[in-house]
Amino acid sequence: MDDLAALMRSLDPSTPVMPIGVGSNLIVRDGGVPGVVVRLPKAMARVSVEGGLIRAGGAAMGITVASAARDAGVGGLEFLRGIPGTVGGAVKMNAGAYGRDTSDILREVTVVTRSGDVKTWPAERLDYSYRHSELPEGAVVVEAVFSGVPDNPQAIGAEMDRIAAEREATQPLRSRTGGSTFKNPPGHKAWALIDAAGCRGLRRNDAQVSEKHCNFLLNLGQATSADIEALGEEVRARVLAHSGVALEWEIQRVGVAA
Repeated sequence: MDDLAALMRSLDPSTPVMPIGVGSNLIVRDGGVPGVVVRLPKAMARVSVEGGLIRAGGAAMGITVASAARDAGVGGLEFLRGIPGTVGGAVKMNAGAYGRDTSDILREVTVVTRSGDVKTWPAERLDYSYRHSELPEGAVVVEAVFSGVPDNPQAIGAEMDRIAAEREATQPLRSRTGGSTFKNPPGHKAWALIDAAGCRGLRRNDAQVSEKHCNFLLNLGQATSADIEALGEEVRARVLAHSGVALEWEIQRVGVAA
């Protein structure tokens, strides 16, 4: 953490900084990302349980956090089993699944700011909304504290297994994909709007709308990020024309065009 803070302080203030976790919710444009990209090491992926609170490093995976909570008999974090990303990413974008969001369980977060300061903030400081937080630009989440409720480890494990089985049955987990592509508009499911607009299986070169789950875009082998982003924009246009609903991107599109 101290090394990261020193790095941030040493950078020219005009240099952009972009933290990434495992890239599971990103489209990186073909021209690359300007500035400095920060990815935390495995040493910052530790998870511990203290008095019913789960303390997790920013690089910890969701399944690791959920498993530690299960072993300690802390329920309410099972949904993290269904989020294939890191704690840092989940905190930043208020990741959620199966009726729960990160904002429901987060109690405090420690960040290294773009200026190199180490700050610990209560969850309320992030002013959460659906798939969005007010985490300052360039700030890196290095640790988060979550809370849950006492529960039976076997019951927690059974719910985690149910989530895993449902994901396997309904999502293209074995394909090259950036995950859920568009936010669910109020009162709608994005996948259903995409399906109703005739986009299931729609292709642009090697980019394709998944036939298994319409809210996933796939790279069939040689798709560029431009292909994938253009396909997403075509989906948005077709859904708007069909239903009048403007889909918003959930995947973060970063970098510059080739």
